Amino acid sequence: MMEYEDIECRVDGHVAMVMVNRPAYRNAQSRRLLEELDTAFGRAVDDANVRVIVLHAAGEHFSGGHDLGSPDEQADRQARPLEAGLRGRYAHSREHYVTKTLRWRELPKPTLAAVQGYCIFAGWMVASAMDVIFAAEDAMFLGANFQYFSIPWDMHPRKAKELLYESRFIDAQEALDLGLVNRVVPRAGLLEETLDYAHRIAANDPFQLRMIKLAVNQMQDQQGFAAHISSAHALHMLSSEGEKDRDYALKVPEGRRRPMVERAFENYTLSKQKT
Repeated sequence: MMEYEDIECRVDGHVAMVMVNRPAYRNAQSRRLLEELDTAFGRAVDDANVRVIVLHAAGEHFSGGHDLGSPDEQADRQARPLEAGLRGRYAHSREHYVTKTLRWRELPKPTLAAVQGYCIFAGWMVASAMDVIFAAEDAMFLGANFQYFSIPWDMHPRKAKELLYESRFIDAQEALDLGLVNRVVPRAGLLEETLDYAHRIAANDPFQLRMIKLAVNQMQDQQGFAAHISSAHALHMLSSEGEKDRDYALKVPEGRRRPMVERAFENYTLSKQKT
């Protein structure tokens, strides 16, 4: 049995519980964490006793986004360096943020995400790959033209443009109104309510659940979901390259925070000052 370092797993009846466990880094998504998630999801699929998969996170936040350089991530990069240049960046980005996420969307069992606190960039990507999202009242979502660009499918395209143009957080209630999340629940009862729902799902026939999921996903695929995700990833890579231009319009913040994330926090602070 594989010993995980960044996640914890257990089975509760017919429900597999996969917990992201890097609270000291706001559950930032390192390469190792994503690989462990992929392994854990695969094992849950292979376990005939498991009928539903619940993804949740330790600590105050579901995920602060991509790991941009924690000590663990830096050590991993030194031990397993990427191929230099655009080819290496593309291969890494495609494998860990598109191929894996599309695979998780297609897991043949129902998947649920329980989201609290920050759900930024890569956090949004992983949560949106799950079938159902329960959000705590304190959940805060921040999107961008990131690698797995599901946002125009998560909400109306006009709302997606509005949010992304401004670069701002949406709270749990707005996420519910937009259709990004299914339910908003008190923070203290987030995991309990998610598990209650998971167990109700698990009481149904697994084959019927699988057919329902296929039918819904295939509706999106007929409309071009997977093709759009693939092409949007190329635009994400182009956008990332554009940040290196001398006339890049945003101030690059000190430290590792992404410019659009910094802008979103500035907008959030301004909105609080007005209220």
